[in-house]
Amino acid sequence: MQGVIKSYDPGTGDGTVLCDTDLLDYELAAGALDGSVFRMLRQGQRVIFDLDGDRRASGLRLGSEVDMGTPGFHKDTGASVGAGATRDGPEKAAP
Repeated sequence: MQGVIKSYDPGTGDGTVLCDTDLLDYELAAGALDGSVFRMLRQGQRVIFDLDGDRRASGLRLGSEVDMGTPGFHKDTGASVGAGATRDGPEKAAP
């Protein structure tokens, strides 16, 4: 999954990630940064993450714009366009 850091407390390691595709907030799992290049997170930072069994963000890692796409809103309906999609429609799988 992909998203942006909504909040992060470096003292406690608590924080939330706003997911690009479903626009839901996910709490960071304990140890979400373990084994990661991250030592700190900043609000608005783009990340790729997994969900653990408790539906908490874990395994945070870097992602480039090419990997992640840029979320936006469809110009006609105002509906969210998730990462990996375009304003003209969902990303099409290669044959």
